Amino acid sequence: MSEIHMPRLSDTMEEGVISTWVKKVGDKVAAGDVLVEIETDKAVMEFEAYEDGYLVKQNVSEGDTVPIGEVIGLIADSPDAVPEESSAPAAPAAEEKAEEPAAEEKPAPAAPAETAPAASSDEAPADRPRTSPLARRLAKEYGLDITKIKGSGPKGRIVRADIEAAAKDGSAEHAAPAPEPAAAKSAPAPAAQAFDDGRDSEELKINNVRKVIARRLTESKQTVPHFYLRRTIDAEALKAFRGQINEQLSSTGVKISFNDLIVKACATALKLHPAVNTSWVDEKLLQHHRVNVGVAVAVDAGLVVPVLHDTDKATLSEISTRTRELAGKARDNKLKPQEMSGGTFSVSNLGMFGVDSFSAVINPPEAAILAVGAMRQEPVVVDGEVRVRNRISLELSVDHRAVDGAVGAAFLKDLAEILEEPMRIIL
Repeated sequence: MSEIHMPRLSDTMEEGVISTWVKKVGDKVAAGDVLVEIETDKAVMEFEAYEDGYLVKQNVSEGDTVPIGEVIGLIADSPDAVPEESSAPAAPAAEEKAEEPAAEEKPAPAAPAETAPAASSDEAPADRPRTSPLARRLAKEYGLDITKIKGSGPKGRIVRADIEAAAKDGSAEHAAPAPEPAAAKSAPAPAAQAFDDGRDSEELKINNVRKVIARRLTESKQTVPHFYLRRTIDAEALKAFRGQINEQLSSTGVKISFNDLIVKACATALKLHPAVNTSWVDEKLLQHHRVNVGVAVAVDAGLVVPVLHDTDKATLSEISTRTRELAGKARDNKLKPQEMSGGTFSVSNLGMFGVDSFSAVINPPEAAILAVGAMRQEPVVVDGEVRVRNRISLELSVDHRAVDGAVGAAFLKDLAEILEEPMRIIL
């Protein structure tokens, strides 16, 4: 019998949420079959079986949050090899063992009076329903009597969805029994009216991706000493170059975007300035010999950054095709762990939203990220005359532990010159 452990599906993952059990208890499993879909800090990912057998136990229910390494299920050679403990919670056995030494002790007279109520409480083993730790915690937070809630999980187990349904229902059968009032509280004072702050607020549910975004970006701003370099480029030549490239590719169905050109230009500049293609990790400076550019993609769950590995070696057509493929998978929550890891630099483009410029937060452990604004027509002085030119604002956020100001400035200077002489992108 083999244990199925919660895997680490991304380099930043600390826990996962069981989204869907694809295989049910008793199902035959072949190596490579998808066992379960797990929501990580970045996306919902499929976890495959590593061996043949039968799924004989699910230790956790859909909706449960599980730390990395915890056992989530069991696979055996036979569908009949179901562990005896799988049909009943393990808690009663633990409590029986806890009672044995108590019988051998000779407590003071007051001790039995203190332990007697516990044996008849709702938590007694005989009356305890099958629940997940998350369900028990939520029931306590909502003030629900968990023994009166019907479970919809395997073998009638109570899961998060059951608790939330009971809380929304709000009927008497789900309400937690009120404690016996003490004599001193026979005539309680009226409760103070809750303060209305005038904002008509509602607490929203947040997914695992949003939680990790909050934690990671807070950590980035608190621990990474950011500094910012800004430059506006003349985009006339870049615009004309894109038109020529797309005209040549018209029969292939591939269309190059401005962001594709910027991503490729960043890869070219990183080869010229390897000091920017580094990471500061655990008081060590790591030099990366591969250029892997991450492209920020906004999805319903938050923000994910799929990575274009070996961007410097890819053609513009390959970058365009791969970027669209990864963006589509990101929106469908189908990105694989290797498609979101290994980045050495990132590009975040909000130009399509009309944003002129912004400061991006570095994605650790990368040392820099480029923020790209919208292309704007602006009046500029050219050869002593005022002309209207297309221009794009770039802002480079840099980790000062890994990259000095002059190094970052030299990188941004060459990047701007590459974009203003776009033939250098493909040379």
